[in-house]
Amino acid sequence: MEYPELKFLIGGEWRSAAPGEEVMNPSDGSVIAELPHAGRAELDAAIASAERGLDVWRKVPPAEREAIMLRAADLLGERRDTIAHAIAMDQGKTIPEALNEVDTARARIIWDAAEGRRLYGRIIPSQPGFRKLSLRLPIGVVAAFTPWNYPLASPTRKVAGALAAGCSIILKGAEETPSGPMALIRAFHDAGVPPGAVNLVFGKPAEISEYLIPHPAIRLVTFTGSVPVGKHLAALCGRHMKPAIMELGGNSPVIVWDDADIDTLGLLSVAGKSRNAGQVCVSPTRFFVHDRVYDRFAESFALAARDCRTGPALDPGSRMGPLINQRRLDAVEGYVADATLRGARVAAGGQRIGDTGFLYPLTILADMPADARAMTEEPFGPLALLHRVSTLDEAIAKANAVPFGLAAYAFTDSARIADRLTQEIECGSLSIGHYTSSYPEVPFGGIKESGYGREGGAEGLDGYTYVKGVTQLMG
Repeated sequence: MEYPELKFLIGGEWRSAAPGEEVMNPSDGSVIAELPHAGRAELDAAIASAERGLDVWRKVPPAEREAIMLRAADLLGERRDTIAHAIAMDQGKTIPEALNEVDTARARIIWDAAEGRRLYGRIIPSQPGFRKLSLRLPIGVVAAFTPWNYPLASPTRKVAGALAAGCSIILKGAEETPSGPMALIRAFHDAGVPPGAVNLVFGKPAEISEYLIPHPAIRLVTFTGSVPVGKHLAALCGRHMKPAIMELGGNSPVIVWDDADIDTLGLLSVAGKSRNAGQVCVSPTRFFVHDRVYDRFAESFALAARDCRTGPALDPGSRMGPLINQRRLDAVEGYVADATLRGARVAAGGQRIGDTGFLYPLTILADMPADARAMTEEPFGPLALLHRVSTLDEAIAKANAVPFGLAAYAFTDSARIADRLTQEIECGSLSIGHYTSSYPEVPFGGIKESGYGREGGAEGLDGYTYVKGVTQLMG
């Protein structure tokens, strides 16, 4: 399977532009494509197209919008193998993970398509001869900025949410992993979304955001990415009074209590931590383990981690693929060096694999000191940080002792402890007894510096609508 030719979609037409940078295969460091960059002319055309598309799409009945969106989901399914192969090439995740990402994207489209038929308003009780209504209407043209780590699933949240609510959208896909955004937009385009209702551009993130966000045609900004960039974009939105959905970074705590099934938890934790080479905003990272089971868990986790083969994404024997680029490799190596300098013990991994591509093994750092950088920053890599605790109060306090509040995990058979964690862990998503943090039918998002707004669930379309109150004197 060949890597796709990269283009924009503006006004229902696929367009080329002068290449701005090279797209790299992180498994071996080779260049696989040249990425076109949008200039001012392309952005102006995308904005004008989105305004025209909004005027058409918002008038399409919800049932018809749903049918078109479901057709797009079907197209993703029909193209599943080809899309997964391209994602494995530019992002580095293994083929099974890439196939799962296509399935996740399809499920999100199906959910949002149905939710678009349930954007109910209200009739507010009033006196005879007077009517009071509350309506939810599409907010308008959406500007969406998405990351490289989930190049298909992450844009799907935004594009499906916007379209289900009756909005049009301009998607700025990630430069490192452009095949996913293009496959998504192609599916919606081929399914029959009117020209202009979906638009795709690539380019320099700062230039595109600085131009799109202040533009009066843009009514909502939605971003998934790092906390520093999110803060910058949120400030820009604030200066121009634009509402925003911000899904930012995390450093997810995992509380392992002494009544958990330690014998199976090591393997389960490897599966959770190795996903996408740990390059996941909800990746389980800081493990707070009860002292009575700490040594057993550390040994079990490390043993299973050593069996987790890291290799090229297209190698069927690889269980975990490479990091995305040299910058991430340097960052992960820096976190390991800092932790060991402060007294952490490398129980598994800890050194780069070879000198081709950006392969780094699943790494278990035991006896992590609280002041290590990886404990307070987002390492965004295959690092599991183990720390002993002796009381639940201590575990909760340490879990909450970071500015992030995206996802958290807990393993206990105690209903009392689970209830307390549900109430006291500061996060937008808590998973107890498993490592899945996101489902289409459950709202997803963060608190504190991990952002605001929700994607998915019945709440997922709220941000793409505005509420209009109507009062009418009858006759």
